[in-house]
Amino acid sequence: MNDSSGPRREGSLEAPTRHPIEWRSPQFTEAAALDAELTRVFDICHGCRRCFSLCNSFPTLFDAVDATAEGEVHAVPKTAYWQVVEHCYLCDMCYMTKCPYVPPHEWNVDFPHLMLRAKVKAFQDGKPTLRDKVLSATDAVGTLAGIPVVAEAVNAFNGSALGRRVLEGVLGVDRDAPVPKYHSHSARSRLKDHVGRSAPPSPAGGTQGRVVVFATCYGNRNHPGLVEDLVAVLEHNGIGTALMGSERCCGMPKLELGDLESIERLKDANIDELDRWAQQGWDLTAVVPSCVLMFKQELPLLFPEDERVRRVAEAFYDPFEYLMLRHRDGKLKTDFAVSLGTVSYQVPCHLRVQNIGLKTRDVLQLVPDTKVQAIERCSGHDGTYGVKKAYAPVSRKIARPVARQVDAAAATHFTSDCPMAAEQIAGVAESGVEPTHPIQLLRRAYGL
Repeated sequence: MNDSSGPRREGSLEAPTRHPIEWRSPQFTEAAALDAELTRVFDICHGCRRCFSLCNSFPTLFDAVDATAEGEVHAVPKTAYWQVVEHCYLCDMCYMTKCPYVPPHEWNVDFPHLMLRAKVKAFQDGKPTLRDKVLSATDAVGTLAGIPVVAEAVNAFNGSALGRRVLEGVLGVDRDAPVPKYHSHSARSRLKDHVGRSAPPSPAGGTQGRVVVFATCYGNRNHPGLVEDLVAVLEHNGIGTALMGSERCCGMPKLELGDLESIERLKDANIDELDRWAQQGWDLTAVVPSCVLMFKQELPLLFPEDERVRRVAEAFYDPFEYLMLRHRDGKLKTDFAVSLGTVSYQVPCHLRVQNIGLKTRDVLQLVPDTKVQAIERCSGHDGTYGVKKAYAPVSRKIARPVARQVDAAAATHFTSDCPMAAEQIAGVAESGVEPTHPIQLLRRAYGL
């Protein structure tokens, strides 16, 4: 590895510093500048190799280097660079848990943001396929598939062997990958009376004690019961709830695609109403960790100049983070009616990188006679990566160590904050385990 990046040192003990993403700069997607930065960072990664056990980006890079006669990055074919980019699903785990060269280190390595930069370039160059565009169009697909007759037809088609073969052949969706069902009776329609519902604030632990629930695409159309469960738990604890008057996708699927202009449109569609709620003294939450992360971290880094985005980020909480903050001030009810026994709990990457600790585990363990066994490993799913035919086998390989731990635990329940990760792991596991979301478990423990 060359020394052109600056003086060597063993990394930094300081907390990682995330810089805003300068995606509007012409240099961001200028081919020569991007290629030079890919080479610089890949050279550093090759010399370190601490991230070999994370996603498949790093083994792909290291194998490509090792296959050259020189054993150096400069000899790697540029086509291999893009294979590394394709395997990155922006989980941020390398940045947050492994890399010793992240800012404020002078080498300034931010691998996920570099991969995003390359994905933006690929999107601008027209590389995404029809499959990629369909999988990331969650609003459009959910609205169409949510029509009553259409929902039944889509679910029947997706549940049949013939349908899965057609999906694989036409869109490249792996026939064995879990795909969600669609509900015509959405969470927003089930809870429509909560729109604009007033509630007196009940401050505790830095929270305001009244919450606007962002339903999310998945929660609204694919698993509406999760949103109902979340509202039930909040209201049981005396926390007033409301829903957005209208909402669009948070933008995470478009981030993985590199379509930042669509993210800006989605941000503009959501942010004014979210900001009004925040300025009126309401907290914000969502049942899917990726959506929480989008509002708390990704949008502020993409739009650092937007004060509305900053205010919304400050008001956004993971549901269990929120409940634990209130518990510390004695404002969480512990009148649990049902023990949960042993719980095997996979901690999703998009929750881990929020740096809030294992709050889901901590809340569930407040239930008497309940023990939670946390598994801090990736499911390999990532929403769209794990359903693509080209990557599904690798995705399942990443999930296999988690599935083995779940099988060995033989717990009463298996759970993950990310419903898609849970389905992926359950599909790989050999024990036939059925996943239950943590908010469902908590509602069950309350006897609601």
